[in-house]
Amino acid sequence: MKKTSNEKKYIISLDQGTTSSRAVVYDKNAHTIGTAQKEFPQYYPQPGWVEHDAEELFKSQLGVLQSVIIDTGINMNEIAAIGITNQRETVVLWDKKTGKPVYHAIVWQCRRTAAFCEQLKKDGYEDTIRRKTGLLVDAYFSGTKIKWILDTLPGIRKRAENGEILAGTIDSWLIWKLSGGKCHVTDVTNASRTMLYNIYKMQWDDELLKLLNIPRCILPEVKDSSMIYCNTDPGICGFTAPIASAIGDQQSALFGQGCFQKGEAKNTYGTGCFMLMNTGSEPVPSKKLLTTIALGIKGKIQYALEGSVFIGGAVIKWLRDELELISTASEVDRLAESVPDTNGAYLVPAFVGLGTPYWDMYARGTIVGLTRGVKKAHICRAALEGIAYEVRDVLETMKNDSGCEIQSLNVDGGACVSNIMMQFQSDILNCQVIRPKNVETTALGAAYLAGLATGFWKDKEEILQIHETDHIFIPSMPKEMRNSLYNGWLRAVEKAKNWASEE
Repeated sequence: MKKTSNEKKYIISLDQGTTSSRAVVYDKNAHTIGTAQKEFPQYYPQPGWVEHDAEELFKSQLGVLQSVIIDTGINMNEIAAIGITNQRETVVLWDKKTGKPVYHAIVWQCRRTAAFCEQLKKDGYEDTIRRKTGLLVDAYFSGTKIKWILDTLPGIRKRAENGEILAGTIDSWLIWKLSGGKCHVTDVTNASRTMLYNIYKMQWDDELLKLLNIPRCILPEVKDSSMIYCNTDPGICGFTAPIASAIGDQQSALFGQGCFQKGEAKNTYGTGCFMLMNTGSEPVPSKKLLTTIALGIKGKIQYALEGSVFIGGAVIKWLRDELELISTASEVDRLAESVPDTNGAYLVPAFVGLGTPYWDMYARGTIVGLTRGVKKAHICRAALEGIAYEVRDVLETMKNDSGCEIQSLNVDGGACVSNIMMQFQSDILNCQVIRPKNVETTALGAAYLAGLATGFWKDKEEILQIHETDHIFIPSMPKEMRNSLYNGWLRAVEKAKNWASEE
C-alpha cells in the first residue's frame, strides 16, 4: 500500500490560453513532471467577432487539472499550491447565484466594440484613458466588452446594478469556479488590461466606470499577483490546495523568463506575440506602446512597456484548419525549410486588425507579391517570416519610445520551437535571440509566483539559479538584405491597413 506523504513537492500551474487549456506539474527544480492540454471550441458569430463558451472553457481547464494529477500519479496531499495564468482582456459575466454565464465570453481578439472605441476617440477621451490606464482606446481591452453585454442583453444591466451579476477576466472566472463561488478576485496585471483600472492610483477608476456605465459592484477585488487568495473546493476539484497566484499570460512569461530587472525584455510566441520590457517601479509613458503593470508582489508594483501582435502562432493554426495547406503545425517548418526564401511573397496576418505600432482595428490579412512561381512552401515560409516581421515592428517602437537599446531578446511560447523562424527573427532584428530549455515560461511564471507565496521557493535568486538556456541564435544576414526585406514588409503592411474601415 502506497504511503501517504504530506510533504509539499509540487506546484501545478493552470495556463488558460485562447485556444486551449493546460495544466503543468513542476517539482522543486522547476522541472516539468507532467502536462495535460485540451483545445476548446472557438465561436465566430459575425466577421471580426470571437467568443468562447465560458462553461466549456472551465470544463477544459478542470479536466486537464484532474488529468495531469492522474497521469503523473502524484499524491494530492503533495500539491503545495495552484498558480493561474490566463489569456488577458477576455471577459465573462455570470449570475452570482447560479454561477451560469449570461453570455459567451468575449475574447480579446473580438472587434465588435470597435465603433464605440472610435466614438470615444472622437469625443476626446483618448488622452484621459491613456493617462489613467496606460492603454490605447481599443476594442482589444475588456471594458467595452463588459459595456456591450450590459447594453445588449435585456434586463442584465438592472440585475448587475442590483448586485446579481459578476464580471471578470478569465483568472477571476477560474478562481470563482475552482473555489466553489467563494472568491471573486483578480490580480493587478489583469485589472490593468480592462481599460477601467487606474495603474497610478491602483484602483478601479470611478470616472472610467461612469464613462462606460459599468457598476463597480460587479467587478472583482484587486490583489497582488503572488499571494494565497483561497483554497480549491474539494467538491469541485477532488482536493484542496491554495490558489496562490494569478497573473496575465504575458506578464507571467516575463517573470518565468527571469526578467526581474529594469530593461530586460521577452517576446512570447503564442496565439499572438507579445513583447514586454520591465521598466521597474516607475511607469514609462509611450505614444504607441502600452504602459502596463508587470507584477504585484508583497505590495510592490513593477511596470512594463508592452507591444502587442494580435495574430502570431494563430496563423499556423489558420494554415492548418482553414486553408488546410498542412495537416500538423510542425509541417510548416519542414515546408519552409524546403525553399530558400518566400519567392517574393509576404503574408500579413492582420485577421483581427493590427496591433503595435499601427493600432489599426480595420486592417485585414493580406498576401502580396504572388506570382505563378509561389507554391505552398513559400506561403508557409511567408507565414513564419510574417510573425518575425511583426515582432521587429514592435521592437523598433520599443527602442524608439523607451530610449533603451535591446542587445538580446528572450523568447518563449509554443511557436519559438521553430528553429527556422527563430534564426530569421535574429537575422531581421540583428540581435541575439535566447531560447530557454523550458519554452513554456507562461505556465512557469505562474508556478514561480505561487511557489513564492507559499514558501515553496525562497526568493527570486533561487529561481534564477534554476533557469536554463537551450539555444542562442546569432544574426548572420547582411545589412542590405535585412533592410530590403523589411522595406518590402512595410509596403505589404500598407496594403493591409484600413481594409475594412467604414465609409
